[in-house]
Amino acid sequence: MRLDSERGVAEVNGARIAYEVAGAGHPLTLIHAGIADRRMWDDQFAAFAAEYRTVRYDIRGFGQSTIPPSPYTMREDLRALLDHLGIARTHLLGVSLGGSIAIDFTIDHPEMVAALIPVAAGIGGQAPAPELQGRWREIEEVAKRGDLTAVNELELRLWVDGEGRAAGPVDPAVRERVREMNAAVLAREAEQDHAESVNRLDPPAIGRLAEIAAPTLVIVGACDVPGVVASAELLATRIPGARHVVLPEVAHLPPMEAPGEFNRLVLDFLRGRR
Repeated sequence: MRLDSERGVAEVNGARIAYEVAGAGHPLTLIHAGIADRRMWDDQFAAFAAEYRTVRYDIRGFGQSTIPPSPYTMREDLRALLDHLGIARTHLLGVSLGGSIAIDFTIDHPEMVAALIPVAAGIGGQAPAPELQGRWREIEEVAKRGDLTAVNELELRLWVDGEGRAAGPVDPAVRERVREMNAAVLAREAEQDHAESVNRLDPPAIGRLAEIAAPTLVIVGACDVPGVVASAELLATRIPGARHVVLPEVAHLPPMEAPGEFNRLVLDFLRGRR
């Protein structure tokens, strides 16, 4: 069945932010991971739009969104986009980098968030786990040689292949979709380096999680890197009343790896919330 959606570009804080909106009802905003763009929500967009006014967009510097060399914060880009769309209050769902943006936004603009769903999310102000820092150093050394294909492969191993996956390798189709999106991200890194991003709250989110009053569902894959699994547990412990779900045999991108189960979890959690 064809999905009727509105695609547009919003002039936001000096940038052009590409977005897509479909459906009717209470707004639900989707924020993609840092190794992807808004296409990562292809398995969710129609399902969510059947019940909600669903927004997905490309973060500044990703997908079809521009990244001019001027100061910005990702959470204020989100606020300006919601203003552009006439949305005063939304459910907020973000993965990885998108989850971090969602957490910061909820702390900074609590009146605008009806429910929060951080998935495999980073937490502003939290130091990366030592094993993750080691993997990043390896990636940086390869990046210095300018071999973006090798960098992409290392990032796929880190974020997509998963830790100790007993059921065998990740679905090759999922891996290829992420490879395509992340290749586009890597190709734009020089452009992103010229922009001045000030993304974190001051004081940062790590010490302010108890401020979050919105109903919260924390989701993580059991095969994600250990530091991310631990961060999800921390979120669930410190956010009052948060629900915590660990998906077995899933790594860093639950919406892409287990779309049926993920969609059910999200929709069951959101139904009846305004």
